[in-house]
Amino acid sequence: MKNQVTAGMTLGVLQRKPLLDPVDQRILVCHALGISRTALITQSDRALNADEAERVATLLQRRHDGEPVAYIIGQREFFGLDFETTPAVLIPRPDTELLVELALVRLPPRGRVLDMGTGSGAIAVAIAHNRPDASVTALDVSQEALAVAARNALRNKAKVRFLHSDWYGAVESEQFDLIVSNPPYIADGDRHLSEGDLRYEPSGALTDFADGLSALRTIIGGAPSRLAPGSWLLMEHGYDQADAVRGLLSAAGYTEVQSWQDLAGIERVSGGRRPAS
Repeated sequence: MKNQVTAGMTLGVLQRKPLLDPVDQRILVCHALGISRTALITQSDRALNADEAERVATLLQRRHDGEPVAYIIGQREFFGLDFETTPAVLIPRPDTELLVELALVRLPPRGRVLDMGTGSGAIAVAIAHNRPDASVTALDVSQEALAVAARNALRNKAKVRFLHSDWYGAVESEQFDLIVSNPPYIADGDRHLSEGDLRYEPSGALTDFADGLSALRTIIGGAPSRLAPGSWLLMEHGYDQADAVRGLLSAAGYTEVQSWQDLAGIERVSGGRRPAS
């Protein structure tokens, strides 16, 4: 891969020489050279010098070897905002935007929100950015993840309280108007954990090292005492877990239990309300 990008090669030639997925290649070339997509097109006659060729080749090689683009360039867009992304956190994905959309609809004025297992802070920051009247708290057991999340809140001018916590540990005596979570839900041993970008992401953010439902059970079981009456619990889960999650919610006494589909038509988020009485 490296020896296919050489000094003297023009941007036009490089673009006509697909070494990777075209979108990935464009993003990485722009990042390596510090130019926009427009400049990549309009400067097609620009020839790479030796240093530029080395930088481009190095990034393309990293992606060719499997490293996620978000980690290579250190950022990912989510809900219209720019997030720092490091190997300490799960890469924000478009599927999770559904959870934010549902949360914003169900969050009352000046509501209190709890985001459990915040990772990069994508969910909490997106909610706080769109609802500055809300009081947003985000928890994570990883200090490294919390550091990334705090920088993302600052980066996007969002007010979020971050707490180091093993699930509800740090908020035992508090109550919220909405609880949201994108917890680890891939079952231990699932083949997807050894494929694609997931190979590089923190395993503790992907799998519960059990049946894929243990974190969801913990959240469902602990939420009623920390939810205001009539308030919602919303959780992202795996593509084949909606039936199981609805069953857990119903068994725990939640009302209006339902699931919502993502843009691909997959039931991606399920939730229910704490009874009003």
